[in-house]
Amino acid sequence: MSEIIQQPLLEVKDLKQHFNINMGAFKTKPLKAVDGVSFTINKGETLGLVGESGCGKTTVGRTILHLYKPTSGEIWYNGKKIETKQDIMEFRKKATMVFQDPYSSLNPRMTVADIIGEPLDVHKLYATKEERQARILELMSHVGLNSEHAARYAHEFSGGQRQRIGIARALAVNPDFIVCDEPVSALDVSIQAQVINMFDELQEKLGLTYLFIAHDLLVVRHISDRIAVMYLGKMVELADAATIYERPLHPYSKSLLSAVPVPDPKIARANQRIMLEGDIPSPLNAPSGCPFRTRCPYATEQCAAEMPAFKEVEKGHFVACHRVAEVN
Repeated sequence: MSEIIQQPLLEVKDLKQHFNINMGAFKTKPLKAVDGVSFTINKGETLGLVGESGCGKTTVGRTILHLYKPTSGEIWYNGKKIETKQDIMEFRKKATMVFQDPYSSLNPRMTVADIIGEPLDVHKLYATKEERQARILELMSHVGLNSEHAARYAHEFSGGQRQRIGIARALAVNPDFIVCDEPVSALDVSIQAQVINMFDELQEKLGLTYLFIAHDLLVVRHISDRIAVMYLGKMVELADAATIYERPLHPYSKSLLSAVPVPDPKIARANQRIMLEGDIPSPLNAPSGCPFRTRCPYATEQCAAEMPAFKEVEKGHFVACHRVAEVN
């Protein structure tokens, strides 16, 4: 991981993304996919975003890039608030996304050269066809693809190679910031390691900043400088990667990390798995107060009455829990 300059590249303030769900009889109800999330990412840093399926991780990434229009909240990039259509167009030249599924995110009717070259066409980033072709070949070499692959179609490649094509496409606009939406979850374990190492190398070489979304906590630990934990549309904990792994403070973070497999049998036997009771509530009918209270062994009446503030309990360590001092 590259050396971090302590200057926020991206600031997200109280971001909300609510989808209106049709309940019949002309009634709609908001599904609160993201409900008041705030964080910053410094230049050259990787922020890992983890949580169970359906907690709103991907929606955060897509909303930041305005693939979904935010319901409310502010997104600041390099000290400038992203508001107008012009702001969004400029932002998208500096911020891109690597999608989760390398099988469905590539157009089967386009050659590799056309897939990688599409962002160059959209943003008019070349003067001649020769310049365009040279840039495509340069991007392919960045991600370990050969020049003879350029004329082939996506279905001719393995999952790992397809994800490399997706990464090359994301790099086409020469971005500073990339949202990586579970980029290795659809790949074999051996290929995952190669792709993760490639993300590290690209960060070193090109000075990239990542929001790395994943549910595999071992992958996140390897690549992230800081880790944020989400539950039911809200952020419940944020700290340095080492701190989160060695001393999680939120009951949900503790439960997540207790499920991480440990290669040493003696340590694995000594570790106590923290089992959560009940199912994740629906975002359509989220519980009052703290969203985790229905599964939390420490929940009190205060937890049902009010949502705990997401506050700094130690330097750089933020937690949203009323009883954080008592349970640690």
